[in-house]
Amino acid sequence: MAHTLPPPVPGTHADHAEPARPSPRHADTLERARQTLRTRAHWSPYSEDPEDPRSYGPGAREAGEAAFRALLGREFALGQPGRDGTVGPAPETGGERSPYGGLLEVSYPHCDPDVLLPAMRAALPAWRDAGPRTRAEVCAEILHRINARSSEFAHAAVHTSGHNFLMAFHAGAVHAQDRGLEAVARALEEQTRMPASALWRKPTGDGRTLSIAKTFTAVPRGISLVIANSVFPAWNGYPALFASLATGNPVLVKPHPAAVLPLALTVRIAREVLTEAGFPADLVCLAAEHPGEGLARRLAVRPEVRLVDYAGTTAFGTWLEDNARQARVFTSVSAVNSVLVESTADYRDMLANLAFSVSLYSGQLCTSPQNLLIPREGIGTDEGHRSFAEVVADLGGALAELLDDDARACGILGALLGPAVRDRVERVAAGAAGPVAVPSRSVRDPRHPEAVVRTPAVVTLDAGREADRAVLLSEWQGPVVFAVAVDSAAAGVELVARTTRECGALSVGLYSTSPQVEAAMERACAEAGVMLSANLMGDWYISQSAVYSDLHGTGMNPSGNAVYCDPAFVTARFHTVGVRRYGGSI
Repeated sequence: MAHTLPPPVPGTHADHAEPARPSPRHADTLERARQTLRTRAHWSPYSEDPEDPRSYGPGAREAGEAAFRALLGREFALGQPGRDGTVGPAPETGGERSPYGGLLEVSYPHCDPDVLLPAMRAALPAWRDAGPRTRAEVCAEILHRINARSSEFAHAAVHTSGHNFLMAFHAGAVHAQDRGLEAVARALEEQTRMPASALWRKPTGDGRTLSIAKTFTAVPRGISLVIANSVFPAWNGYPALFASLATGNPVLVKPHPAAVLPLALTVRIAREVLTEAGFPADLVCLAAEHPGEGLARRLAVRPEVRLVDYAGTTAFGTWLEDNARQARVFTSVSAVNSVLVESTADYRDMLANLAFSVSLYSGQLCTSPQNLLIPREGIGTDEGHRSFAEVVADLGGALAELLDDDARACGILGALLGPAVRDRVERVAAGAAGPVAVPSRSVRDPRHPEAVVRTPAVVTLDAGREADRAVLLSEWQGPVVFAVAVDSAAAGVELVARTTRECGALSVGLYSTSPQVEAAMERACAEAGVMLSANLMGDWYISQSAVYSDLHGTGMNPSGNAVYCDPAFVTARFHTVGVRRYGGSI
């Protein structure tokens, strides 16, 4: 990636001599978000259209790209205490490489935890004493300023996570902001559920009345460590960041070494807003790491760290739960998502929906469907009976129709994220997973010739074979789909439940015209603890999650214990402490 470096982006460092506490400019937005959490209706304050001039101004996409490119090849200053070195920009020193080719050449400060963590602890009292409403207002302002730079964040997500621009604008920007605001609204709701003060009166037998004035204060747990991934650093990171910050906890953001920039931008904006609002900037800090440093392990067990949020592999999530005993650990880890195809009233729409679902971002989403369970005797459709082999072949046809044009395919598939995914694709092509019914093909991205882009491979398995069960009961992140022959719809429901219990799942899909099959699947998903999507058609897909309405995860299966964003996700981040004053008044 060649860089022509324009002048620095103006306004990246705020310096205000007389900071003032914020005015409640976001009160209406926060109240609307709280109401929406109760109704679960559709709403968002952030426009999904990157070309919307009312929200982002004219030429926002081009301006965002210019702002992104202005960051490349430079040092990313944050002004954090304890700086003891630099991370990046070369790969051997921790630099980021775009999945579309080339280095970002951005360097980040490395800070000594022995200096940084005490500074963060010292910042806590003023933030705690500000109260829930002021904290929520400041958090909403941080998100407001991030939203104004959504195109810049989108371009950063393109070149750290391999998204196409529209997905980056949605998942890497506005939908991540939605998740952040959702967490702030939930935190405000839970912290204000108990009154701030109360006058307790009790009549006595001798005609007197005892009076005790009581106050209740939400007290944060302590420093919150957010360990981010490289796939969706903002979407997975913002719920934890803003839930912790809104409940009074300083937040240390530990980005994945391959995707630092989106979260570095977030931390910089948060520090600027906090400073302007009269609070210590060190309430939010970045922890960039040197290659092989293992910083996440070191930070997670520090006694100052009282909250840990992690999105990534099951192995490291388990390590955190076993070792970070001083902290409350939230995890969102590996998932094996299944779809049972039993029957359908619209065969072509179903195939098109499935083809797009398994293709989006090359199957690298945590909600991407991996196992398509199909009765070995075939399925009923509006076009007549279709055998197992015909369904697989027709899915291959739907994939070919969707992805036949390379430019269109690149816009759906994005780029493969890293060597592990690319190696997995090669193993599948060589038959390591099973017989390949629909081979993956290489797609050339005309704008990024270095990008590795592949269409999904469809592999046929048989649930009756032990070796095949071992394959489908493992996560195969990337462009690979298993078409699994099952004995019956009942056997498919049972396999979905087993997969969820043993491997974890974030989403289960069902296509069926039978009320009995749907009821059986609904019971199985309730018991296993996974969201069910039945008969999705048109432009809504199993991998999508509606913020303020859908809960992401259930905390009931091995895919993790974090739920974006139920009450438990925020209530564990603070405690309530009471004070009683005899004879007082309020």
